[in-house]
Amino acid sequence: MAEPAQVDVHQHLWPEEFVEALRRRTVPPRLDGWTLHLAGEPPYAVDPAHHDVAARAGREARTGAAHALVSLSSPLGIEWLAGEEAAPLLDAWHEGALALPAPFRAWAAASVAEPDPGSLRVALERGCVGLQLPADALTTPAAIERLTPLLAECERQDRPVLVHPGRVPGHAGPALPGWWAPVVDYVAQLHAAWWAWHAVGRSLLPRLRICFAAAAGLAPVHHERLVARGGQFSHVDPDVFVETSSYGPRALDALIRVLGIDPVVFGTDRPYAEPTDPGLGDAATHAIRRANPRRLLKGVFDDR
Repeated sequence: MAEPAQVDVHQHLWPEEFVEALRRRTVPPRLDGWTLHLAGEPPYAVDPAHHDVAARAGREARTGAAHALVSLSSPLGIEWLAGEEAAPLLDAWHEGALALPAPFRAWAAASVAEPDPGSLRVALERGCVGLQLPADALTTPAAIERLTPLLAECERQDRPVLVHPGRVPGHAGPALPGWWAPVVDYVAQLHAAWWAWHAVGRSLLPRLRICFAAAAGLAPVHHERLVARGGQFSHVDPDVFVETSSYGPRALDALIRVLGIDPVVFGTDRPYAEPTDPGLGDAATHAIRRANPRRLLKGVFDDR
């Protein structure tokens, strides 16, 4: 039997329709040429090569990813815009991302300001693999309860959810290093979302498969502290996954000691990061890059 194809569950690629929708805007988030403007942040020069579809597809072919799942860049804050403001951007995302060539497949995006499970249903039925939600919309048990209509739609359609870092408010005072948001703010959001899910997620959504980007900011490694402070961690949930982007051997070893290898799935966060080889051996590589993603994405791909 042929080796199952490699799956990368976490990439970003802006299709032309989405780029043009950002350029039509006059207020953040918007693009002026390839200069990105976000509220409270200095202008950011986007590298056009990062969103060259043909070049990116060629790269994936060379690196062996038969399926690369791309998602809306949640730090743009689009999911938090008012419905009538978000709709053109969300529509452009789905239109463009669903038309991307192989190996790309798209995660759906949805408003968290005005959750609309009907619109999500359409995106999933059109071919999106599941739903990406920004972690800053899931940082408390009450926040998860508020977004249950979206999460329940994924559960009904047997599609997974990817929790990705979200918007970061502009920081006052002296400029911070460029790595600050990914290392500090994103990790804090992922920790909060992980623990909010731990508190109420499974009781609300007993069959939902959910994956936390960037190893959930290593939140699972803190389960000993949870127990020390009066919480409970009785078993590993087989339908809760973490993906590997931005982490290497030591972090992944720590995760696997807590969760085992079955919940760990391969993600790169291209074009913003590249994977490292954790050096765990061929069996672990097979599990992380091939077998485990297929359990997360059950029924999405025809190949085995």
